[in-house]
Amino acid sequence: MIHSKDRYILTISVWSITALILCLASYAWAAVPRAEHPRPDQFRENWISLNGEWQFDIDEKADGEMRGLTHGKELPMRIIVPFCPESKLSGLAHTAYMTDVWYRRLVQIPVSMKGKRILLHFGGVDYKTWVYVNGKLAGTHIGENAAFAFDITSLLKERDNEIVVKVYDNLRSGIQPGGKQAFDKSEGCVYTRTTGIWQTVWLEAVGSSYLKNITVIPNPDHSSAKITADVDGLNNDLKLKVEALIDGKVVGSATSSGLKSNQLMELKLKEKKLWEPGSPFLYDLKLTLTQGGKIIDELKSYFGLRKVTVEGRRILINDKPVFQRLILDQGFYPDGIWTAPTDEALKHDIEMSMAAGYNGARLHQKVFEPRFLYWADKLGYLVWGEFPNWGYNYSPAGYDPLKAEWAEIMQRDMSHPAIIGWCPFNESGNNAGEIQQIVWKLTRTLDPTRPVIESSGWVHTVADPQVLDAHDYDQNPATYKKRWMDFFQGAESRLGMPPRYGVDPVANADRGVPFMVSEFGGIGWATEGGWGYGAGPKNEAEFYSRYKGLCDALLDNPNMFGFCYTQLTDVEQEHNGLYYYDRRPKFDMKKIHDSTARKAVYEEGVKTAPQPGAAVQEEWKVIVGAVQDGPLSTPYRYSVEAPAAGWNQIKFDDSSWKTGIAPFGRDGSSDGSHPVKTEWLTSDLVARKTFQYSEGSLKKAAIVISYDEDTEVFVNGKLIFSSVGYIDNYKIADITAELKAAIKSGVNTLAVHTHQTIGGQYMDLALLVK
Repeated sequence: MIHSKDRYILTISVWSITALILCLASYAWAAVPRAEHPRPDQFRENWISLNGEWQFDIDEKADGEMRGLTHGKELPMRIIVPFCPESKLSGLAHTAYMTDVWYRRLVQIPVSMKGKRILLHFGGVDYKTWVYVNGKLAGTHIGENAAFAFDITSLLKERDNEIVVKVYDNLRSGIQPGGKQAFDKSEGCVYTRTTGIWQTVWLEAVGSSYLKNITVIPNPDHSSAKITADVDGLNNDLKLKVEALIDGKVVGSATSSGLKSNQLMELKLKEKKLWEPGSPFLYDLKLTLTQGGKIIDELKSYFGLRKVTVEGRRILINDKPVFQRLILDQGFYPDGIWTAPTDEALKHDIEMSMAAGYNGARLHQKVFEPRFLYWADKLGYLVWGEFPNWGYNYSPAGYDPLKAEWAEIMQRDMSHPAIIGWCPFNESGNNAGEIQQIVWKLTRTLDPTRPVIESSGWVHTVADPQVLDAHDYDQNPATYKKRWMDFFQGAESRLGMPPRYGVDPVANADRGVPFMVSEFGGIGWATEGGWGYGAGPKNEAEFYSRYKGLCDALLDNPNMFGFCYTQLTDVEQEHNGLYYYDRRPKFDMKKIHDSTARKAVYEEGVKTAPQPGAAVQEEWKVIVGAVQDGPLSTPYRYSVEAPAAGWNQIKFDDSSWKTGIAPFGRDGSSDGSHPVKTEWLTSDLVARKTFQYSEGSLKKAAIVISYDEDTEVFVNGKLIFSSVGYIDNYKIADITAELKAAIKSGVNTLAVHTHQTIGGQYMDLALLVK
């Protein structure tokens, strides 16, 4: 029997031991943050994480080499890797602009790695990296997203080894991409930067010959998978064995000798189990490299048996029309910026999305780390792989680094079954056409098994596209539904915007290929100190009604293979997430789930609309010109004050206003695709001009316009066009009825008001008639 006093002592002891365990666990996490293996798809037992405290320096004068920082010099600051210096988790939270930074750490090689080849891995470093080991250059790398590694075996010493990393990151150069990283301060839809190391750093021991990369291409139709193994250190006595396993049981194997550098093997499976959205199955994969019967390298991985095919307007997954309910996920965290604080946080983001009824995501303007893709694979979550092209000005000087990095990214991620398509650009302008087409062809060559869209939203330039899309933030469910139902009614109803204005996805994109609205919604909620798209709902009931209406408009459209709602979480000042930035839900997720996840018409096998025809379009005549129309773009009288009474009427006196040529706005967009003729920096622009019309009967009329933000256009005092929000390309809209009611033979008065609240500003338009 235990006396009460003994029970008390025992209880204290148990709690003491528990506290000690928790303390040690906490210490272990603090010592090695993000301690999990960074590559579940290419796992070796013999590895150590180098995350944790490193020495750090901000090289403000860019003279680190002159000061001898490549070897033997203590650095003055301390940083917690893998978190960027801008983040709170790094211990620095230094958000001022940095171009040159240095890292330093001393490392002892574990006994288990002695006599092996040692690889030093970096999951991601932004942007150009030099790595020194014991004062010798181990290698360099260019790119912010792709993983890279160096063989440092010959540079190592018996005891302490010094690793020094120099990073150059000049986002403002225009030659390097940065995604949603702000050039200056976080504002609008660009956020806090990420400089330097932002993913795990680790050491790995391999054999004298080893498997450098593997790629898995599944073939469900034949119950098999093609394995491509890149072997480093070839010799005549090597053999490679590949095994597929279910719960430790071998269900398929293949063996090869006389290896080539890229060895292709077919793995036939005795048991066929498909990987499907929401119902994933993953085979374990084991690759064993032997020499003379002795194992010299062993790699563990996994794969899913699934296929993606394009059939007319449909994207099929394992021959099924699965409606892709995607959410925009930008992968930002309040404390880690681009780096999730924990592995569990990565998984939790997917679970939050699925709780809201989504089966996938656009991984937006960021290349997500392999651990996220691993959880997507495990949970059956569809993702589109994207590249953070924003910040790049599409200069040919940046073509080669961009192509090289994109190829590295695809090599790293190609075997993930969750990746359902590729999208290397987002919202790029007319000047991106050449590199868009180069990268689209490269992507199709490297991976013919998935659909590719060259750019999400804005300008599409590929002549024979596989997939197309548009971004549309209209907040009115009724007009939204009508526009996208009308969109698929055939080419004879197309307005046909002349190509000199660019490509308007909404007016021109129906090419008979799969189509989705890849950004919509963005409904602002709890926007204090930030912003959302359109006028925010007055209450929760109005939010649920608008959300359901917008989702229904696309779920009811038989020609939409999917949609992408903006967005999963708030990000800094952008407050249009379904969750707050700290991942707390804003709404009743059951209500959101019910609206998102209901069955789509697309999934019911309803006959899709006919392919677009080849109707001949009559030529448009310009009666008011935009900048692309040269001499037809005549001057406006304009004011940068709020509109005065009667400003849009024929008899209004504008003689005191200034004279200027459109486009009006700031000094052009960052990529140069929207040149400005007349500077406008205030909240309001009011512009007027007269034009002649003597064409007689008006059969068709259209406005071609680019605006940022809310704009209304009048002719002779009558409203002919209005829109809220902003666009960054030119679009065309039918105004036949409106212009017929307003225009007269002879002199007419055009009046425009554009109101801007945040971000860029721009206004230009043309009136076209037939």
